[in-house]
Amino acid sequence: MRYVLASASPRRKELFAKIKADFEIITSDVDEKSDESEPGERVMQLAAVKAQNVYDKIGRCDDCVVIGADTLCYMDGVYLGKPRDARHAAQMLRSMSGRTHYVYTGVAIVYGDTMERFFARSEVTFKQLDEEAIADYVSTGRPLDKAGAYGIQDGCVVAAWSGSYDNIVGLPTEQLAEKLRELGL
Repeated sequence: MRYVLASASPRRKELFAKIKADFEIITSDVDEKSDESEPGERVMQLAAVKAQNVYDKIGRCDDCVVIGADTLCYMDGVYLGKPRDARHAAQMLRSMSGRTHYVYTGVAIVYGDTMERFFARSEVTFKQLDEEAIADYVSTGRPLDKAGAYGIQDGCVVAAWSGSYDNIVGLPTEQLAEKLRELGL
C-alpha cells in the first residue's frame, strides 16, 4: 500500500510516523472554510476535503490510502484556528488564559471508492497567563502556525488536559491506528 498524508504540518508528520514508517506527504490546495457549525462535523468535513483533493491529485490509485486531518480549538461557541499574526495570537492566548477549551481533530481516510471519517475531542485547561508570559511565548513565533495559537508540546501554557495528547498536537494516532486496523489497511 502507498500511504499519503495530506498535510504540511511537521507535527502531523511526526505523529503519523508512529503508525506507518513509510509514507509520503502531499499537501492539499483547498480553501479551509467550512459551513458546518458543530465542531466535530466541521473538522471531519475539512479533513475530507483535504484527503479527497490529494487522492484526486495522485490519480485515484487502487493501492493508495490518503489521510487528511484538520484541527481546531473550540471555546464558548468560538472556533480558534491558526492566528492571522502575532497580535491575533496574543489575543487568542489572552482569551484562553486560565480557562478550559476543547481540541477537535477530524480525520478522513480515502482509499478506492471509500472514505471513512471520525473525530477526536480532548479537553485542555490553560495556566493563568500574564501579559509578559503571553508576549514571551508569541515572540518565539511558535504559536503562529498552530490552532489556538499554542502547542501543548511547547510546555508553557497548558495546566491540564484530558483525552488524547496526540490529538491536541494534531493527529489522534490511537484512533487512527485502530481505524486503519479495522479497515485492513
